[in-house]
Amino acid sequence: MTKTFGPESTTDEVLDGIDLSGTRVLVTGVSAGLGVETARALAAHDAEVVGAARDLDKARRATQAIGAACKGSLIELDLASLASVRAAADALVNAAERFDLAIANAGVMACPKGTTKDGFETQFGTNHLGHFVLVNRIASLLKSGSRVVNLSSAGHRYSDVDLDDPNFERTPYTEFGAYGRSKTANVLFAVEFDRRHKSSGIGATAVHPGGIRTELGRYMTEEARQQLIQSINASRRRARPSSSGRRSRKVRQRRSGQASSRRPMRLVVATAKTAMSPRSSMIPISAAACGLTPSIRNTPRRCGPKARRWSASDFDPKPNGERVHRHRNG
Repeated sequence: MTKTFGPESTTDEVLDGIDLSGTRVLVTGVSAGLGVETARALAAHDAEVVGAARDLDKARRATQAIGAACKGSLIELDLASLASVRAAADALVNAAERFDLAIANAGVMACPKGTTKDGFETQFGTNHLGHFVLVNRIASLLKSGSRVVNLSSAGHRYSDVDLDDPNFERTPYTEFGAYGRSKTANVLFAVEFDRRHKSSGIGATAVHPGGIRTELGRYMTEEARQQLIQSINASRRRARPSSSGRRSRKVRQRRSGQASSRRPMRLVVATAKTAMSPRSSMIPISAAACGLTPSIRNTPRRCGPKARRWSASDFDPKPNGERVHRHRNG
């Protein structure tokens, strides 16, 4: 029997009846928020969870509090330092233990302008580049049937990736503009990783976990939080299908790829086992463990009038995972 989930589904409902014993999972950002909940849900169904975090003491306290620490181990990972990322990845590769699932969960949001230890804009460097290097360096540990899950966000609508000015040296910096770039990059990375590895039976997907109050919003004022919540609620109301025949015809046209030339369907930017409506996109992240992650169907927007559109194939890693992108002229 096919299970149906919606915006109010919980991780325990999604994973009900699923035995994950023998499943080995890497989860980044297990010191707070969704990372802790993901570790809890997976460990509760007997998965072996390897948690990665910048602050191991904080991660240890957080996972012990939910009873997940006994089912796995913790590794130090600072995504804002590529030296730390490489060290963590190399330690995992040297251990030579395979993963069935890798969840790139950790990240920062709407922080003041700054740079990582390697000089990249903080949000793009942490949310995208750190995970980009990590996942590519441990790709040899993924086996046929394995999956990579990148946490993206509805924030990908804010901006496209601008690799001509990734550090906002010429573009005015905005907290959510930078966040949008990193989340769009997360989606594009998932699409391209999936394309490159599907012949080996390895899949990748991007998932929007929903609007959830966690430490991710630490840089936001209460007023800004309320405005964001109102914006999310308004977008959900707009996404509800209309009962009018005209609206229904437009929806059918878009779903069949026959949208009008004025508003063309340009890109569906995620892969998924199950396609869901925009209102279904708040399914908990642990749904990724059982192949039920929703598609993100909103095309990323440009960031500024001169920004070019970039596709997933522009993120072109060398075998060692070091190269950020392939330059495209014109």
